[in-house]
Amino acid sequence: MDIALLLRILPFFLEATWLTVQISLLAFVIGLAIAAILVAGRLSNSWLLRSLSTAYVSVFRGTPNLVQLFILYFGGPQIGLNLDPFTAGYIALGLNIGAYMSESIRGAIVNVDRGQTEAARSIGFSRAQALRLIVLPQAARLMIRPLGVNTVGLVKGSALVSTVSVVELTYTAQRYIGSTYKPFEIFGIAAVLYMIVLYVVVTMVNLLDKRFAAR
Repeated sequence: MDIALLLRILPFFLEATWLTVQISLLAFVIGLAIAAILVAGRLSNSWLLRSLSTAYVSVFRGTPNLVQLFILYFGGPQIGLNLDPFTAGYIALGLNIGAYMSESIRGAIVNVDRGQTEAARSIGFSRAQALRLIVLPQAARLMIRPLGVNTVGLVKGSALVSTVSVVELTYTAQRYIGSTYKPFEIFGIAAVLYMIVLYVVVTMVNLLDKRFAAR
């Protein structure tokens, strides 16, 4: 174990880790917004909205995220969409994770007893009011764990953006292996930094879960 090498390159790996966190956060925000739209579509009374939402989920869950990234980054210029690697990376991750998040949220909503909605409607609530005031507060507790799993997968999947030369954690590790020929130390430090980021994510999920469980 070359400790001197690790100490010398650690600042660069910390910078790359921060970039990984930024990509993951931006993708999470995009994914959550898309998930909300998809859930609204899947639960809509409109056949067209349900069909479009179902098709989106099927396409993005049924194709590799790497292929989606390549289509967006390399295929985008053909239709006038010129994105830098960083932007293409977090958008592609967000579009993909949104499909998974939508199923986590929809599953939580569906698992709330239908009697809750029926009771709300019987006292004069509209369908939207029943969903917003009665169902969603109860579903929030049920969706924390699944969304946490989605987020962990998102952070791990952020390594894919290294394929379009985004200088995040995995790309930085690959670059230093080429110059040092010490894959054990390089990938070892990358793995530790990924674990630290994921530990923070899991801890936050556990805290949220306990907070909602206490209500």
